[in-house]
Amino acid sequence: MHFRILYQDDYLVAIDKPAGFHVHPPENPAHGISRAFNCLALLRKQLDIYLYPVHRLDRATSGVLVFALQSETARAVCESFQLHNVKKTYYTVVRGWTESEGTIIHSLRSEHDPSVRQEAITVFRKTAQMEINQPVGKYSTARYSLLEVAPHSGRRHQIRRHMDHLTHPILGDTIYGSGEHNRFFREKLQIQGLLLKAYSLEFQHPHTGIPIRITSRWNGLWHKIFDLFEVCPYSSVSTFS
Repeated sequence: MHFRILYQDDYLVAIDKPAGFHVHPPENPAHGISRAFNCLALLRKQLDIYLYPVHRLDRATSGVLVFALQSETARAVCESFQLHNVKKTYYTVVRGWTESEGTIIHSLRSEHDPSVRQEAITVFRKTAQMEINQPVGKYSTARYSLLEVAPHSGRRHQIRRHMDHLTHPILGDTIYGSGEHNRFFREKLQIQGLLLKAYSLEFQHPHTGIPIRITSRWNGLWHKIFDLFEVCPYSSVSTFS
Protein backbone atom coordinates (compact mmCIF):
# COMPACT_ATOMS: atom_id res chain seq x y z
CA MET A 1 0.00 0.00 0.00
CA HIS A 2 1.33 3.44 -0.98
CA PHE A 3 -0.44 6.40 0.66
CA ARG A 4 -1.03 9.71 -1.09
CA ILE A 5 1.00 12.40 0.72
CA LEU A 6 -1.02 15.60 1.20
CA TYR A 7 1.54 17.57 3.19
CA GLN A 8 5.10 17.03 4.39
CA ASP A 9 7.84 19.10 6.01
CA ASP A 10 10.56 18.51 8.61
CA TYR A 11 8.00 18.15 11.40
CA LEU A 12 4.72 16.81 10.01
CA VAL A 13 3.36 14.54 7.34
CA ALA A 14 -0.27 14.13 6.31
CA ILE A 15 -1.77 11.38 4.18
CA ASP A 16 -5.09 10.78 2.47
CA LYS A 17 -6.26 7.83 4.57
CA PRO A 18 -8.39 5.32 2.67
CA ALA A 19 -11.42 3.79 4.34
CA GLY A 20 -10.77 0.41 5.94
CA PHE A 21 -7.41 1.29 7.52
CA HIS A 22 -6.65 1.70 11.23
CA VAL A 23 -4.54 4.68 12.32
CA HIS A 24 -2.41 2.46 14.59
CA PRO A 25 -2.77 -0.82 16.48
CA PRO A 26 -5.42 -0.84 19.23
CA GLU A 27 -4.27 -0.34 22.82
CA ASN A 28 -5.73 -3.70 23.78
CA PRO A 29 -3.40 -6.38 22.32
CA ALA A 30 -6.32 -8.81 22.30
CA HIS A 31 -7.71 -6.83 19.34
CA GLY A 32 -4.64 -6.98 17.15
CA ILE A 33 -4.78 -5.96 13.49
CA SER A 34 -2.78 -6.90 10.44
CA ARG A 35 0.11 -4.60 9.51
CA ALA A 36 -1.47 -4.53 6.06
CA PHE A 37 -4.20 -2.27 7.48
CA ASN A 38 -2.08 -0.27 9.95
CA CYS A 39 -1.45 3.27 8.66
CA LEU A 40 1.35 3.97 11.14
CA ALA A 41 3.34 0.87 10.24
CA LEU A 42 2.75 1.22 6.50
CA LEU A 43 3.69 4.91 6.39
CA ARG A 44 6.82 4.34 8.46
CA LYS A 45 7.86 1.77 5.88
CA GLN A 46 6.87 3.99 2.93
CA LEU A 47 8.87 7.01 4.15
CA ASP A 48 11.54 5.06 6.04
CA ILE A 49 11.22 7.37 9.06
CA TYR A 50 9.86 6.99 12.56
CA LEU A 51 6.45 8.63 13.04
CA TYR A 52 4.09 9.52 15.88
CA PRO A 53 0.29 9.54 15.59
CA VAL A 54 -1.33 12.78 16.80
CA HIS A 55 -5.05 12.13 16.26
CA ARG A 56 -7.30 9.38 14.98
CA LEU A 57 -9.94 8.61 12.41
CA ASP A 58 -12.37 5.71 12.55
CA ARG A 59 -11.33 2.73 10.46
CA ALA A 60 -14.28 3.28 8.11
CA THR A 61 -13.63 7.03 7.71
CA SER A 62 -11.41 8.35 4.92
CA GLY A 63 -9.56 11.64 4.70
CA VAL A 64 -6.80 13.79 6.18
CA LEU A 65 -4.62 12.01 8.74
CA VAL A 66 -1.59 13.73 10.31
CA PHE A 67 1.54 12.25 11.89
CA ALA A 68 4.50 13.95 13.60
CA LEU A 69 8.18 13.23 12.98
CA GLN A 70 9.33 14.03 16.54
CA SER A 71 7.85 13.36 19.97
CA GLU A 72 7.91 17.09 20.87
CA THR A 73 5.97 17.94 17.72
CA ALA A 74 3.51 15.15 18.48
CA ARG A 75 2.88 16.54 21.98
CA ALA A 76 2.29 20.05 20.60
CA VAL A 77 -0.15 18.92 17.93
CA CYS A 78 -1.96 16.58 20.34
CA GLU A 79 -2.41 19.53 22.67
CA SER A 80 -3.90 21.60 19.83
CA PHE A 81 -6.45 18.84 19.21
CA GLN A 82 -7.23 18.53 22.93
CA LEU A 83 -7.73 22.30 23.25
CA HIS A 84 -9.97 22.28 20.14
CA ASN A 85 -7.60 24.60 18.30
CA VAL A 86 -7.78 22.45 15.18
CA LYS A 87 -10.56 23.26 12.72
CA LYS A 88 -11.98 20.04 11.26
CA THR A 89 -14.34 19.84 8.29
CA TYR A 90 -16.08 16.65 7.20
CA TYR A 91 -18.56 15.75 4.47
CA THR A 92 -21.21 13.12 4.91
CA VAL A 93 -24.45 11.76 3.45
CA VAL A 94 -27.33 11.20 5.86
CA ARG A 95 -30.82 9.76 5.65
CA GLY A 96 -33.64 12.27 5.27
CA TRP A 97 -33.74 16.00 4.67
CA THR A 98 -32.11 17.92 7.50
CA GLU A 99 -32.55 21.57 8.38
CA SER A 100 -30.44 23.90 6.23
CA GLU A 101 -28.00 24.28 9.12
CA GLY A 102 -27.83 23.55 12.80
CA THR A 103 -25.79 23.05 15.94
CA ILE A 104 -26.03 19.78 17.84
CA ILE A 105 -25.28 20.12 21.55
CA HIS A 106 -25.64 16.67 23.02
CA SER A 107 -23.37 15.02 25.58
CA LEU A 108 -21.99 11.58 24.78
CA ARG A 109 -20.96 8.72 27.01
CA SER A 110 -17.22 8.41 27.52
CA GLU A 111 -15.57 5.52 25.69
CA HIS A 112 -13.48 4.83 28.81
CA ASP A 113 -16.23 5.15 31.42
CA PRO A 114 -19.83 4.77 30.15
CA SER A 115 -21.16 6.25 33.39
CA VAL A 116 -19.57 9.60 32.45
CA ARG A 117 -21.13 11.90 29.88
CA GLN A 118 -18.94 14.39 28.02
CA GLU A 119 -19.98 17.63 26.35
CA ALA A 120 -20.04 17.41 22.56
CA ILE A 121 -20.89 20.03 19.93
CA THR A 122 -21.27 19.53 16.19
CA VAL A 123 -22.18 22.18 13.62
CA PHE A 124 -23.59 21.23 10.22
CA ARG A 125 -24.70 22.90 7.00
CA LYS A 126 -26.68 21.23 4.24
CA THR A 127 -24.93 21.45 0.89
CA ALA A 128 -27.53 19.58 -1.16
CA GLN A 129 -30.48 17.22 -0.91
CA MET A 130 -32.03 14.65 -3.20
CA GLU A 131 -35.08 12.42 -3.42
CA ILE A 132 -35.26 9.05 -5.17
CA ASN A 133 -38.67 7.88 -6.27
CA GLN A 134 -38.39 4.47 -4.68
CA PRO A 135 -39.77 3.21 -1.37
CA VAL A 136 -37.28 2.31 1.37
CA GLY A 137 -38.62 1.04 4.66
CA LYS A 138 -41.82 2.79 5.71
CA TYR A 139 -41.40 5.77 3.36
CA SER A 140 -42.69 5.96 -0.24
CA THR A 141 -39.54 7.77 -1.44
CA ALA A 142 -35.94 7.88 -0.32
CA ARG A 143 -34.60 11.27 0.80
CA TYR A 144 -30.97 12.12 1.56
CA SER A 145 -28.88 15.15 2.52
CA LEU A 146 -25.26 15.99 1.76
CA LEU A 147 -23.80 17.81 4.75
CA GLU A 148 -20.72 19.78 5.61
CA VAL A 149 -19.95 19.08 9.26
CA ALA A 150 -17.59 20.64 11.81
CA PRO A 151 -17.15 18.85 15.16
CA HIS A 152 -16.21 21.34 17.88
CA SER A 153 -15.15 18.57 20.23
CA GLY A 154 -13.40 15.29 19.67
CA ARG A 155 -15.51 12.49 21.10
CA ARG A 156 -15.33 8.98 19.70
CA HIS A 157 -17.78 8.50 16.79
CA GLN A 158 -19.05 12.02 17.55
CA ILE A 159 -20.46 12.89 14.12
CA ARG A 160 -21.95 9.43 13.68
CA ARG A 161 -23.60 9.49 17.11
CA HIS A 162 -24.83 13.07 16.76
CA MET A 163 -26.42 12.47 13.37
CA ASP A 164 -28.10 9.36 14.73
CA HIS A 165 -29.33 11.48 17.66
CA LEU A 166 -31.03 13.75 15.11
CA THR A 167 -32.56 10.65 13.47
CA HIS A 168 -30.49 11.43 10.37
CA PRO A 169 -27.96 8.59 10.51
CA ILE A 170 -25.01 8.45 8.15
CA LEU A 171 -25.26 6.16 5.14
CA GLY A 172 -23.09 3.10 5.41
CA ASP A 173 -22.86 3.30 9.21
CA THR A 174 -23.24 -0.27 10.41
CA ILE A 175 -23.30 0.72 14.09
CA TYR A 176 -25.65 3.72 14.29
CA GLY A 177 -27.17 3.73 10.81
CA SER A 178 -30.21 2.33 9.04
CA GLY A 179 -29.80 -1.18 7.66
CA GLU A 180 -32.57 -0.64 5.09
CA HIS A 181 -31.00 2.51 3.66
CA ASN A 182 -27.49 1.07 3.81
CA ARG A 183 -28.73 -1.92 1.83
CA PHE A 184 -30.50 0.35 -0.68
CA PHE A 185 -27.29 2.28 -1.32
CA ARG A 186 -25.24 -0.89 -1.54
CA GLU A 187 -27.56 -2.97 -3.74
CA LYS A 188 -29.48 -0.42 -5.82
CA LEU A 189 -26.98 2.44 -6.12
CA GLN A 190 -23.82 0.33 -5.97
CA ILE A 191 -22.40 2.58 -3.24
CA GLN A 192 -21.03 0.98 -0.12
CA GLY A 193 -18.94 1.96 2.88
CA LEU A 194 -19.30 4.71 5.47
CA LEU A 195 -20.09 8.00 3.69
CA LEU A 196 -18.04 10.17 6.02
CA LYS A 197 -14.94 12.00 4.81
CA ALA A 198 -12.49 14.01 6.90
CA TYR A 199 -12.04 16.65 4.23
CA SER A 200 -9.75 19.23 5.85
CA LEU A 201 -7.73 20.21 8.90
CA GLU A 202 -6.61 23.74 9.77
CA PHE A 203 -4.20 24.60 12.58
CA GLN A 204 -1.13 26.62 13.44
CA HIS A 205 2.13 24.93 12.66
CA PRO A 206 3.62 23.88 16.01
CA HIS A 207 7.08 25.26 15.14
CA THR A 208 6.59 28.11 12.69
CA GLY A 209 3.23 29.35 13.97
CA ILE A 210 2.07 29.73 10.38
CA PRO A 211 -1.55 28.63 9.73
CA ILE A 212 -1.73 25.55 7.50
CA ARG A 213 -4.71 23.95 5.83
CA ILE A 214 -4.56 20.38 4.57
CA THR A 215 -7.31 19.03 2.31
CA SER A 216 -8.18 15.54 1.13
CA ARG A 217 -8.92 14.59 -2.47
CA TRP A 218 -12.26 13.51 -3.92
CA ASN A 219 -12.10 9.93 -5.14
CA GLY A 220 -14.41 7.99 -7.44
CA LEU A 221 -16.82 7.12 -4.63
CA TRP A 222 -17.39 10.78 -3.79
CA HIS A 223 -17.69 11.83 -7.42
CA LYS A 224 -20.48 9.29 -7.67
CA ILE A 225 -22.12 10.91 -4.64
CA PHE A 226 -21.82 14.37 -6.19
CA ASP A 227 -23.39 13.06 -9.40
CA LEU A 228 -26.35 11.72 -7.41
CA PHE A 229 -26.84 15.08 -5.71
CA GLU A 230 -26.11 16.95 -8.97
CA VAL A 231 -23.49 19.21 -7.42
CA CYS A 232 -19.92 20.02 -8.38
CA PRO A 233 -17.44 19.63 -5.52
CA TYR A 234 -15.32 22.47 -6.85
CA SER A 235 -18.10 25.07 -6.81
CA SER A 236 -21.12 24.00 -4.77
CA VAL A 237 -19.14 22.37 -1.94
CA SER A 238 -17.29 24.87 0.23
CA THR A 239 -15.75 24.78 3.67
CA PHE A 240 -16.86 26.56 6.82
CA SER A 241 -15.63 30.12 7.10
